[in-house]
Amino acid sequence: MTMNRSFEIVTDSCCNLTEETIDRYELHVLPLTFMADGDDTVYRSYLKGRKTDLSQFYTMMREGKAFRTSLPNLADTEMLFRNLLDQGRDILYLGFSSGLSGTYEATELLAKQLREEYPQRKLLTVDTLAASGGEGLLVWHACQRAEQGADIEEVRDWTEANKLHLAHWFTVDDLMFLWRGGRVSKTSAWAGTLLNIKPVMHVDDEGHLVPLEKVRGRKKSLSALLDHMERTGTAPIAEQTVFITHGDCIDDAKWLEKKIRERFGVEDICINYVDPVIGAHSGPGTMALFFLASTRD
Repeated sequence: MTMNRSFEIVTDSCCNLTEETIDRYELHVLPLTFMADGDDTVYRSYLKGRKTDLSQFYTMMREGKAFRTSLPNLADTEMLFRNLLDQGRDILYLGFSSGLSGTYEATELLAKQLREEYPQRKLLTVDTLAASGGEGLLVWHACQRAEQGADIEEVRDWTEANKLHLAHWFTVDDLMFLWRGGRVSKTSAWAGTLLNIKPVMHVDDEGHLVPLEKVRGRKKSLSALLDHMERTGTAPIAEQTVFITHGDCIDDAKWLEKKIRERFGVEDICINYVDPVIGAHSGPGTMALFFLASTRD
């Protein structure tokens, strides 16, 4: 379908939205990039219309392959923005947390330059301070408001006002990937692995991924995500749209989905993979839950 919208919404591949959602709302997605150690080939984490077998990516990680990540290609971003502006379109960019990546900062610098060149156009940006399905769910809500007729400033203002009510709760199955990504010390990773300790983390108000508690065992860590949803989820939780993303552990994602339906009566739940750029740091077995909440912590 063609959206009846007076402006374009641009985001990036760390939003972890499904292809169906991207198409449904005619979103423009800037792909972050990743490279396997020992290989100079640069891979884009999103290519429109191309299905990527992410299970293969996570299998490579399980086999010991390490990956490096990088920002979207700035020349490609500039080309997209200029093409839209030349067509007379205004742009709202909703970007990956500045607390986790330089993507937003680089894109905002470009936007500042283009605002001077296109003074007749609106080029608005929002640092979502969000990641993965948290960024994606915020983009989804922005699209909902645009579809209902809100103009670009109204959508921008709603997103700014509500982004710190987008709760992110994560757990991982293997602490060694967090150690390699610099999130925990090597000693903590080894000790946690030996004791079957699983961290429960969230994205804080500054957009950083922060460990908050430790539990013993996978099921307890998944249940902890549900407990945080019960504690802070904005009522009525049953009427919310909830996102789940996972690092190649679909059975656990389905288990979490089932428990959310049973415990809260939620009907609208979307499950998708954690993309390679985030997954390169969090590893296989990552499980994340996203919903609107009174507070992020």
